[in-house]
Amino acid sequence: MIFKSNITKQDLILLFQIAAFSVFLGRAWQHLVWDAPFRTLLWDEDIMKGLIEGFFNTPWETYITSEKTDENIQKAVKATGWFYLFCAVMVFFIKKWKKLSGVFMILGSISLIVLAALYCKERFFSIGQFLEYALQFSSPLLLYFVVKKGEISPGIRFTMKLCIALTFICHGLYAVGYYPRPGHFSQMTINILGVQEQTAIQFLNLAGYLDFLIGVGIFFPFKISRWILLYAILWGFLTTIARVWAYVELEFFLESLKQWAHQSIYRIPHFLIPFILYQSTLMKNRAAKEPVSPPS
Repeated sequence: MIFKSNITKQDLILLFQIAAFSVFLGRAWQHLVWDAPFRTLLWDEDIMKGLIEGFFNTPWETYITSEKTDENIQKAVKATGWFYLFCAVMVFFIKKWKKLSGVFMILGSISLIVLAALYCKERFFSIGQFLEYALQFSSPLLLYFVVKKGEISPGIRFTMKLCIALTFICHGLYAVGYYPRPGHFSQMTINILGVQEQTAIQFLNLAGYLDFLIGVGIFFPFKISRWILLYAILWGFLTTIARVWAYVELEFFLESLKQWAHQSIYRIPHFLIPFILYQSTLMKNRAAKEPVSPPS
């Protein structure tokens, strides 16, 4: 059977660490090198005007046009990037310093949830935009609870299934056009497959419906869901590397890699968490079939 091996519990914990590390590293890269949607909240007059004029005693027009305001927002973006980078380092101390590292896993996840909410607001409060990030903002929490409990408990396994389902279903909602389909979806498909736009749209529609199948089928008994998981691992991997595959050019390799690599890095949990779920379920089923040795 594919992926069946003598993988151990410690191997699975390492994979959880890689998943959490990847999210923190990719988001750190984004915040330190590029930008983050902080302004979608901090420049929202309906939300911020009362606070700025009432608490800070600053006219809204002065606040919104001030270069100092923009500089402070950019500093906040960079500071968040450094925080994510520190969280990425703390991932690999989770066994040695459980409490301290656990605090940063929790705070890091909260920060990732806030980031997902900002993207959701930027997309006119489309709940699918928020839930599509479920595997990303849950990865540090999954790592924390697995290390704390010392095992992948049924509750953790169910949480993994739920986050996988949410991520893939919400991705599918964009692919089939329930939400306005992002232009880069079609463009990546055209660049990778070398097809016309209409064919790319048909491919995305099919991929979207298969995303829905993953979201439902993952909760079936393992005899059925194992095949769904295998597809989720493959499709999650392909969508993770899609941006690098579609946009990185050999002629401008370093420049284009700098622009797109982080978007693949923070999507690594999209295939790694399904892989962990597959392997951990195999381990559980094998353990259940092994005869229990009588006490001596």
